[in-house]
Amino acid sequence: MSIDSKKDDSIIQPVASTMDGETTKTVDDRALDEAAKYLANHEEFGPMTPEQEKVIVKKIDSWMIPLLVFCATLSAVDKVEIGTASLYGFQKDNGLVGQEYSWLGSILPLGTLIGLVPASWLIQRVPPGKLLATGSLLWSICTLLYAPCRTWSGFMGLRFLLGFLEAVSTPCFTVLVASFYKKEEQPPRNGIIFAYFSSIFNGFFAWVIGYIPASAPLLKWQYLYLLTGSINVLYSLFLWFVLPDSPMNAFFLTPEQRYHATKRLASNRTGIANRVWKWDQVIEALCDLRVWLIVLFNIIINIPNGGLQAFGSIIINNLGYSPLVSSLLTMPFGVLATGGAWGFSLLASRWHNRRALTAGLSLLLPIFGTALVYGLPRTNVAGQLTGLYFMYFYWPPYVVAISLIQANTAGMTKKAVTYCLVTIGYAAGNLIGPQTFRSTEAPKYTTGVIAMLVSYCACMLILMIYWVYGAWENKRRDRKYGKAQEIHEGTVEGFVDITDKKQNDFRYTT
Repeated sequence: MSIDSKKDDSIIQPVASTMDGETTKTVDDRALDEAAKYLANHEEFGPMTPEQEKVIVKKIDSWMIPLLVFCATLSAVDKVEIGTASLYGFQKDNGLVGQEYSWLGSILPLGTLIGLVPASWLIQRVPPGKLLATGSLLWSICTLLYAPCRTWSGFMGLRFLLGFLEAVSTPCFTVLVASFYKKEEQPPRNGIIFAYFSSIFNGFFAWVIGYIPASAPLLKWQYLYLLTGSINVLYSLFLWFVLPDSPMNAFFLTPEQRYHATKRLASNRTGIANRVWKWDQVIEALCDLRVWLIVLFNIIINIPNGGLQAFGSIIINNLGYSPLVSSLLTMPFGVLATGGAWGFSLLASRWHNRRALTAGLSLLLPIFGTALVYGLPRTNVAGQLTGLYFMYFYWPPYVVAISLIQANTAGMTKKAVTYCLVTIGYAAGNLIGPQTFRSTEAPKYTTGVIAMLVSYCACMLILMIYWVYGAWENKRRDRKYGKAQEIHEGTVEGFVDITDKKQNDFRYTT
């Protein structure tokens, strides 16, 4: 692997290999990823067989996927259950009027935007497993505090703090997936971890709460927050002790499996961990067009997300269903979004260099759903409900787009900054979304529906630009440097803390 600048030439230099006609590279220790140091100081176990790799991946899946899925799901429940609480009198009991409820939807992502400033530093300096468990515990405590709160200003403060603390969640999930899986393995895992199970859990919890008698000492929405907050606190404590940060400290793997699980990720060329903050990588992240295309995509795709999180349950309730039935009818949101995310992520992993195209095609489904909701009369309840369900297929393109950032970003500082910029896009979209739903337009919410339709169309255009730009850049690199060389067994090339732009053999996943 050759490097353009003189600075990088001083980091990696070709030296004679022990085998005739081959070269390897010596690496400045300061540029080494922690995985390279781990492998250099670890007993070698010989080449890994395909059968061994299958066992290792299956073992990682059996532990990491459930741990991350439940954390992501409970985190999402904490954010979206305000819509379900509204079915049980949350707005009336607390005297919310006008746009006050919409602002409760927008203040959380505003907290996330501000929280991403320290999160971008923490994600690069603190082991992601411990950071995620700590953040989960703190935001779970915030959820419990909703129950005694009874003022709009108090809820605004809690929602802001919840968003601030949850700023670490998506970057941690993204780093952990990239630290355990190869590029081609990442999309289907993202499809499961970033699934929309929260609607299923939230709908079930709301259904259970619906059977609490009116004579109970607390209001029903208070029981909802106490139930979910308590579950999340207990799970966060469990997560602290069992969630590893990388294959290097995964307790469920044997020493030999940890060695192979780490070494097999060299082909990603994105590294696993390096705790040295590098300002040149910060500048590169801020100047990378690919990064800003995904940030812009995240802003726009999450405008519908912000609106649907706060108003999805209310829209169903406005179709004439009771709170109990409405809570059950929200559960298919999660089934459809999760199934779609997994299906399109699997397609993206198998359709080589067509991830952006796959995400773009999946947007046809929410466009269809939004058109139904906008075009059909409110009296057509079945058609309105069908359209609302199809609108939740906005989630698959979001999940597929996450895998583009994971696959195309190398350098630990650049990854930390990039993941946080992308999460800023997520938060900004969620901040804007609830404001497109005007209380004066209930129950049709015409402005919100039109905003969704425009957002989906704009996202398709952005994804096509990303696809074309990535393909052009790969062809340019092939012309300039020749075909990319594979990572050779026994070298540290794949575990050097160098950005994608400075690796001549790096090719972008499109």
